[in-house]
Amino acid sequence: MISIMFEDIRPYEGAEIRRVIEELCNDVEFVALASKVPTFDVDRFRASAAKYATLIEFQRDWERPFLEWMVKRNSEGLTMSGTENLSRDEGQLFLTNHRDITVDPAYLALSLIQTIDDTCEIAIGDNLYVRPWIEKFVKLSRSFTVRRNLTRGEMVRAFAELSQYVRYSLTEKRAHIWMAQREGRSKDATDLTQESLIKMLAMSGSGSLIDNLLNLNICPTTLSYEFDPCDYLKAGEMQMKRDNPNYKKSPMDDFISMKEGINDNHGRIHIHFGKNLRDKLTEIGRNVANRKEQAEAVCRACDCEIHGNYVLYPINYWAYEMRFGDRIWDGDYGMSREYLEGQLAKIDIANSDEEFLWAKLIEMYSNPVLSYLKTNN
Repeated sequence: MISIMFEDIRPYEGAEIRRVIEELCNDVEFVALASKVPTFDVDRFRASAAKYATLIEFQRDWERPFLEWMVKRNSEGLTMSGTENLSRDEGQLFLTNHRDITVDPAYLALSLIQTIDDTCEIAIGDNLYVRPWIEKFVKLSRSFTVRRNLTRGEMVRAFAELSQYVRYSLTEKRAHIWMAQREGRSKDATDLTQESLIKMLAMSGSGSLIDNLLNLNICPTTLSYEFDPCDYLKAGEMQMKRDNPNYKKSPMDDFISMKEGINDNHGRIHIHFGKNLRDKLTEIGRNVANRKEQAEAVCRACDCEIHGNYVLYPINYWAYEMRFGDRIWDGDYGMSREYLEGQLAKIDIANSDEEFLWAKLIEMYSNPVLSYLKTNN
């Protein structure tokens, strides 16, 4: 039986899987793109449509091979730490820094499959539904919708529904959830948790802000990529925003970023599963009375856990030295300069300001070092 709860935002459910797979198989663009992946065969995909009772079964069969192929093709490998903090018995909210539109939750889901044979539901903005098949595919991949570009009244209602859905999914379905710590990617890699996100999560429940957060099992989680394939796109966006404060990305810009993240090199990838915030939340509730100050303190606790568990790579240390003139690492920087010079050469925007763009690329790769040092010293 298909649930009518949260009808507009929830992932697909078992009885819907067959219909959606058949619709995807009839979408020319989806089939053309998916057929470039060695693990995909449209006839086998169509024939499997009636096989799955749950989305996790579908993900084990189709997404795990694809993600393992993508890691092998586009990286030097995926490593993990903090896996002792994972639970098989209760839903956890993995709140992560946000580098890439598509691969952040994808690599997290793969890590969960490989460690506890489970995946996670994924919060995804409807601004990314730039093709009809994208919404179908991501909801088949256990994604739920975060509505964007709303009026103030619509936003309040949408946030309330989203908060209720997250609580329902974690506590009733006992599903794991991935959410970014902020709306949109952190273009300069400062990775700061958004206060409005914490307040949204606390909207559901009947207690105080801290009480409402306590049973969401918030686990700040750190994603560390050696290279960000979209770094040059982010730098270009920053210049365009500087030159025109009213500049806004188009849906096609998001689509390009999605393709870059899936297709290009991330170097080494590491995921650290952080500790549950429960003890920190209890401490904040005991020592901080003001609601706004509580939300700010929760953000700082998330940031501390995320920043303190970065894995830093040669390019991060090289960028730090280029920015501050201070060598704090004795290792070999390798081809760090050559890599960033190559990324700079990809930027194709009007009135390109190379000095500004270069500075932004350096900031992107040096900011994790700054945050790590601030947290661990």
